Amino acid sequence: MSGHSKWSSIKHKKGAADAKRGKIFTKLIKEITVAARMGGGDPDGNPRLRSAIAAAKAENMPKENIERGIKKGTGELEGVSYEESTYEGYGPGGVAVLVDCLTDNKNRTVADLKHLFERHGGNLGEPGCVAWMFEQKGLMVFDKDKVDEEELFDLALEAGAEDVREEDTEFEVITDPSEFEPVKKAIDEADLTYTLAEVTMIPKNTVKVEGKKTGQMLNLMQALEDHDDVNHVYANFDIPDDVMEAQN
Repeated sequence: MSGHSKWSSIKHKKGAADAKRGKIFTKLIKEITVAARMGGGDPDGNPRLRSAIAAAKAENMPKENIERGIKKGTGELEGVSYEESTYEGYGPGGVAVLVDCLTDNKNRTVADLKHLFERHGGNLGEPGCVAWMFEQKGLMVFDKDKVDEEELFDLALEAGAEDVREEDTEFEVITDPSEFEPVKKAIDEADLTYTLAEVTMIPKNTVKVEGKKTGQMLNLMQALEDHDDVNHVYANFDIPDDVMEAQN
């Protein structure tokens, strides 16, 4: 499994700390607002909004918060206008890092990101420097001890998944982004339990990180994800699972 996928999976399992719940809600509301602004307030006809609402519900966000975010996006309520932007850079050991942001002040965001990269042994790069190393895919992750291998393989592939990969303790179901929702629906209807389900950026290759750089890389990931303007962080590091478990 790619480092980012494993990192995300570990965080989902452990759950968000109460102290960070407000920050998580803020980021989810931003995504709901932007999704509604770009594709309309009806989730049935707006896949991005549908996905954002599902993520908010998974974090137990109150229904009224979700509805308020949608109304801000459609203009029914006054709200801040956020812009989408993606920044690229390198972490310790040459790890490729993509950072998706929703911000109301790009100058502030880029200055903050530059500082965070440099503080943790990396550097912010030029547009296009690492984006080519990633491809957008649907990803679902399952604990081996919670699903039947044969049932998962048959169901996922029949529903349209591209691949089902076996890792040490987990299975990964990979889909084309356009097939993610049909595959997820089939798995939900079969009552199979997953630890992670999202459309994400999966690296085409990984960079092994060892020694001191391991801590620096994971600290960089955490610092970027903690930033208010950062929506998603993707990276192609390869770090042992037990090291990431200890860090999270």
